[in-house]
Amino acid sequence: MDWITLAAQLFPGGHTIVEQDNFLTGTAQVDGVTVSIIGSSGHAPIGVEIALMQAQTILTTLRNFPQRPIVILVDTQGQRLRHRDEMLGINSYMAHLGKCIALARSSGYKIIGLVYDQALSGGFITSGLMADACYALPGATIRVMGLPAMARITKVPLERLTELAKSNPVFAPGPVNYLQMGGIEAIWDGDLAVQLAQALQDANPVDRRSAAGLQRGGRSQALPVAQAVRANDSPA
Repeated sequence: MDWITLAAQLFPGGHTIVEQDNFLTGTAQVDGVTVSIIGSSGHAPIGVEIALMQAQTILTTLRNFPQRPIVILVDTQGQRLRHRDEMLGINSYMAHLGKCIALARSSGYKIIGLVYDQALSGGFITSGLMADACYALPGATIRVMGLPAMARITKVPLERLTELAKSNPVFAPGPVNYLQMGGIEAIWDGDLAVQLAQALQDANPVDRRSAAGLQRGGRSQALPVAQAVRANDSPA
């Protein structure tokens, strides 16, 4: 789904979203409440420019519009792989964006992410996955690392990873597997405006993904390990 069609369905009360070089920004009405919009389109690779503009929009909202909710619309092929961006320190720009979202959450701003087309690697980790909760449309493509790349990094044969992906969501892409792992809260179908309004009402800064992954059977060890680490770090 293209962002124009998406915006019409998400925001029947109206919006001012504009696109410039695959960067989306503007405001919209959700159940009578004004929300700030940031995002990307056209499977955009997230380079230093988009990362900085998204961070700037977050900080402007914090500075000028106290407690205004923020919606992140995600369509990205991931971090831009160019020598120029690497030399400029793209990792620092991405980290800055993630920190700005974390600051907004810790300051009481409700933040919802929605993967409406494609969400890959660093472009997803520092945007939609940083929100209070992230959702996806049924046809979305989601993965942090493709199986061929995973095979190169881990030295596990691609055939073995492909076999594992059939039964283990950790190895498999797609919104259904990320739902099972707790990475996304739900897959939206039907009235998107109603579901967005409900998501904003339910937004909670407490990270519940590990608990959701355990409950849904997609991640059996993330929560117990995190709890064990916290217990060991507690003062005697």
